[in-house]
Parts: sequence; C-alpha cells; structure tokens
Amino acid sequence: MNRRQLLTSMTALTGTAMFSEVLAQSGPQITHVDTKTSGPLLQSSVVKVESLKPEGAAPGAKAYVHFNGPTKQLEAVASGLVTLEPGAQPHPPHQHPEEEIMIVGEGTGEFILNGVATQVKTGDMLFAESNVLHGVRNTGQTLMTFYFIKVMGRNAS
Repeated sequence: MNRRQLLTSMTALTGTAMFSEVLAQSGPQITHVDTKTSGPLLQSSVVKVESLKPEGAAPGAKAYVHFNGPTKQLEAVASGLVTLEPGAQPHPPHQHPEEEIMIVGEGTGEFILNGVATQVKTGDMLFAESNVLHGVRNTGQTLMTFYFIKVMGRNAS
C-alpha cells in the first residue's frame, strides 16, 4: 500500500467513524410524532393534558400527543403540543407528506420554513404544505410551547 492509498483509507475510515457517531447521536436525539395511518378510526372525545405522557428524546423537547390516527374523512391526523426549553428544538428542519399547522401557545422562538427563519411569539402560526421543509426552535429565555396539527388526506404523497 502506497502513501496515497494509506491516506485515502484513513480518511475514509475517519469519515465513516464520524458519520456513524453523528447517526448515533442524532437517532436518539429526536422528538418527532409519526402520523399513524392505520388502526381504529379516531372517535369524538376530549383528551385532558394531565393524562398524557411525554414522548421523545431530544434534549429539552417533550411532545404530548392528543390524537393520532385515521378518521372517517382523512388518511390520518395527529395533534398535540410540544414544550421546548431555551435553545431546544425537537429535531432539525424536515419535511413529510402531511400538511402541518403549528401555533405558538407560550414563549418565543423561530419557525423555519424553506430555510428561512422567522421570529415568532405567542399566537403566531405556521402552515407548511405537504413536503415543504419546516422546523421550530426556542430562541427565547423561557419555556416555549407550540401546538401542532398534522393532516394527511387520502392518497397523499
């Protein structure tokens, strides 16, 4: 093995090790609600927040899911709230086939939509079309709470 081959191999191994470490760190660091398209249809009901258990593993981000599943008219709907400690985000900006509405219930932060960050406060709202890159981060000094509603129509892609 010559010097060039050795350096190339070392660089590839280092890159693989770094990539594996990033994957290992990012995997459990996400708080994300996957919309359920199967199971029993959602029924009309009231869900009390104190009955919910937090979900997710991102530091400083907890999701509370009120409803998640198919309905008579929709392939799926998922809704709930997320609390973010200062500096926290549930996951990096992402996209999915569901349309999503996010509403700031408390605190301040930023909504990211197609790579553009917009500062938001209580009462501000985001609508993300299907497959549009979006995200949220708490940029304030206090807890941020936002509510989400993800809707997937039948035959969505």
